[in-house]
Formats: sequence, structure tokens, C-alpha cells
Amino acid sequence: MNPTSARARRSVRARAVSAAAAVVVTALGATGLVACDGGGADTSSPTFSERPTAPDTDDFSGEPPSPLASAASEAVESARASASSAAASASEREASRKASIGSEVERSRQQAEDELKDVEAPGNARSEVAMTGKPRAETGGVLTVVLNITNRTDEEASYAVQVDFLDSSGKVVETQFVGVEDLAPGGRAQPLVISRQPPEPVLTPKLVKAERY
Repeated sequence: MNPTSARARRSVRARAVSAAAAVVVTALGATGLVACDGGGADTSSPTFSERPTAPDTDDFSGEPPSPLASAASEAVESARASASSAAASASEREASRKASIGSEVERSRQQAEDELKDVEAPGNARSEVAMTGKPRAETGGVLTVVLNITNRTDEEASYAVQVDFLDSSGKVVETQFVGVEDLAPGGRAQPLVISRQPPEPVLTPKLVKAERY
């Protein structure tokens, strides 16, 4: 065999292998690029919105969670019930107080009337009782007089007083009795005598009896 011909054939085979290798490398490079592009990897810098988006409040109810709302409602109702109960109790106490005062006044009035049944005018304590009128502007037009009772003795004493209301002819239209009990020596009391008659016609009060017992 000719050595020159052998070297020529080896050179041809070497060039063919190199060309094939180049084709393979090129193909692999293209495939790699396609694969990278197909993966969707984005190496660019992230973008940001210039202004944050406000949350969608369309679904907000504006009410606290149900358990909290229920607790708050119960607290309000409890407070209202307590206030109502306190007001009712105060009203009941005031009504009871007025009833107590009314019953005491009536008892004292009845006691004075009983004491004066057999007493002849003017009684033994007329000098210890004086009478003054109150302006009708202060009493809503109701005829009211003030008794000034002073115990001028050295012992505790009770007093019964009778006041008559007379019309213009001198006729007795109304009689009121007032009692003051257990007045200390030198003590003074000022009970009111209120006429139950209408403002008209005008009546005149008269101190009829005053008894100390």
C-alpha cells in the first residue's frame, strides 16, 4: 500500500468526524436555547406598581363579628334594664314617702280634731298660737296660712288647733284641724293650713281654738 494514499484517507476521515461533531454541538446549542426559552424563566428585574391597590370593601359588612355584637347588645340591654329598675325603685320610694307623710298628716289632723271636740273656744293655748297668710302667688292661688306655735311652758307639750274659713257673709265654709306633738319647752313649729276650696270666692281664715295637752 502506498503510504501517501493511507495518510490522505485518514485526513479525510478526520475532517468528516470534526464536521459531524460540529453539527452535533451546534444542534445541542440550539436545543439548549429552545429549552431555556420554553421554560419561561424571566431574568429581568421585577416590576412594581407605583400605587398600591386599595382592598375591595364591597364585601365588608361594617359590623363586628357576631359573638362580639351579641355581647355588646346584651351589655346595653342589661344597662338599660338596670337604669329602668333603679328609676322604678326611686319612684316607688318617693310614692311610699308621700304616702307615709300623707298618712301621718291625716293621723295628726284626726288627733287634733279629737282633742278639740269638748274644748270651748278659744282653748288654753290661744296666746301661744299666731297665724299669718302666704301670698297666693306662691301657692298657685290656693288659700294657705301658716301657724306659728310656740311652747311657752317649761314642759314638753302637744297642740291642737282649729282654723275656720269664712265667706264674705261670715259663714263657715270649711274647717281644718292641725296638730303638733311633743314640742319641746321653748320650741316652735310652723305647720301649714291649706284650704280645699277654689280660689273664688275669696275666703277669710279665722283661728278658732288652740289647745295645749
